[in-house]
Formats: sequence, structure tokens, C-alpha cells
Amino acid sequence: MNSAVKVGGTLLVISAVASFLLAGTNAITAPVIEERNIQANNELRQSVLPDATDFKQIDASEFDGKGDGLVVEAYEALNGSENVGYTFKATPSGYGGPIEVIIGISNDGTIKGVDIGTMSETAGLGAKSKDEAFNGQYDGKKIDKPLEVAKGSASGDNQILAISGATISSTAVTNGVNAAIDVFNALNK
Repeated sequence: MNSAVKVGGTLLVISAVASFLLAGTNAITAPVIEERNIQANNELRQSVLPDATDFKQIDASEFDGKGDGLVVEAYEALNGSENVGYTFKATPSGYGGPIEVIIGISNDGTIKGVDIGTMSETAGLGAKSKDEAFNGQYDGKKIDKPLEVAKGSASGDNQILAISGATISSTAVTNGVNAAIDVFNALNK
């Protein structure tokens, strides 16, 4: 019995020291990780709205019901003090789960860019939504009417050609873009 108590005490001390060291490491690295996340998100916003030099977060809760609840972040895009548009992060559900879609819309009602953040779509199929060949189709589209996913060929100016074999992922990304358009329109009433 005495040896079991000794082993248990030793394990308790080792666990306490390891926990203390992990907590210390977390306290030291958390601000650096947070700063890098902010920088990465700003770079994503900059990639979808290159005219902007700064971004100011907007309280998205005031737009409940707009964008079907898919828009989780909204930012006013600024160049100096001038508003040049808005960026949005939407999280529609794809085949493999939520897809992070970042959308930039300029004040003239033109989509300036769409980029894909984290997702769990099938490699070689839905994961192709990250490719420029797919998400580049949104660039320059006007937001006067909702975008639609087309199979085979896109003939209308509001149509996006689906990724072959990944219609669910293609539709999810388009739903995210349409949700951002709804919030943009609500902002500009």
C-alpha cells in the first residue's frame, strides 16, 4: 500500500508540473497566435477587396434574418477614411460540413473577390472550391440578382458553373455569396 501511495504522489507531482508548464506556454503563446490569426484574416479580407487598406468590424447581430443567418462576420472596408465596400465571412454547409467563404463587395455592387477559408470538403471534388478556376467565377459579378449554380455550362450573367461531381459544395459557396449580397443590400438601404 505504501508503494502505491508513493507512485500516486509522484504521478500527481509530475501531472501538476506538466499542467503548470502547459498553462505557462499557453499564456505566452496565446497573444502571438491571436495576432497571427488577425493578420491572416486581414490578408484574406485584403485578397477579396484589394482597394481596402483597413477593415472595421460591423456588429453583424443587427442584420439577423438577412443572409439566412449564414453571415458570421461583416467588415467595412476602408481606404483611408473612405468606405470602398464590405467584406463578409459566411459559413454555409457543404458536403463535408461548414465552408468558410470570404466575400468582398465594392460600393458599386460588384463582387471583387471570393476566397475559401477552412473546410472539410472531399479532396479532388468539393475541395476544388478553393481553386481560382471555381471561385474566380464570382469576380466582377453584379449583385442586382441572386447568383445561381449551373451544371454543364453557365449561360447567364448571374450563373456560376458548378464543379463537376461537387454540386453540393458549389451550391454551398454560392449560398454563402448570396447571403453576403443580402447583408450588403441591407447595409445600403
